[in-house]
Amino acid sequence: MKIGLVLSGGGIRGIAHIGVLKALEEYDITISHIAGTSAGAIVGSLYAAGVPWKAILNFFKTVPLFNYKKYANNKPGFIDTSKFYNDLKPFFKVDDFASLSIELSITATNLLTGKLEIFNTGELIKPVLASAAIPGIFSPILMNNSAYIDGGILNNFPIEPLGEDCSKIIGVYVNPLEDIVLSDLKHSYQIASRAYQIGFGTQCFSKFELCDIIISPKELNQFGLFSLKSIDTIFDIGYKSAIHQLKENKRQLIYDNY
Repeated sequence: MKIGLVLSGGGIRGIAHIGVLKALEEYDITISHIAGTSAGAIVGSLYAAGVPWKAILNFFKTVPLFNYKKYANNKPGFIDTSKFYNDLKPFFKVDDFASLSIELSITATNLLTGKLEIFNTGELIKPVLASAAIPGIFSPILMNNSAYIDGGILNNFPIEPLGEDCSKIIGVYVNPLEDIVLSDLKHSYQIASRAYQIGFGTQCFSKFELCDIIISPKELNQFGLFSLKSIDTIFDIGYKSAIHQLKENKRQLIYDNY
């Protein structure tokens, strides 16, 4: 049985994806296909390359997002996205989708055409970086004579690439949309994060019914896109939520495999 995994974007909340990977391994659930965007593209690409979940978590802990060495010079954005290339390169045998042990599809938004594009062949690292390039903060990635940014802008839950290839699909969505109060919107980054959540939700919620399991912890609502001090907490939330859902649905995912 082929099991697909959808990994949404969500900034640092994407660390919850890593907790989900840990839970899946504990339940001996083998993923055959991954579709991801933004943070989900980074986590998904590393896992598809065979990188253990512990090493993926360590990657996010040790690679600084806002180090002065990553500042953009003469590029539209505060951070030069292309400077993360060397941080990712050691994790891949070859900079090519064909080198991965799990089939991977990631999405990025073409700034020139205004359309979403799916990448699953050829050069790997640049599409991954493009998929995670949050506009206004990270500079676009130049590829194929065009400029690309965050794939989550147009589709933050890219289940479509899995198509008919998978008999079961697990979706992980890290942008829960819960009611909040005015005191939760004290800073500009909180407003930006909330705006992203609202926009993403209108795109994504209707697609949850296409999944056999949805993991979307409500507790993630308290964290912004760049809550860097909360990495361990976000990881634990993802793990515990996945364990809960797998306990409820293990017959469907595991026993159907025999």
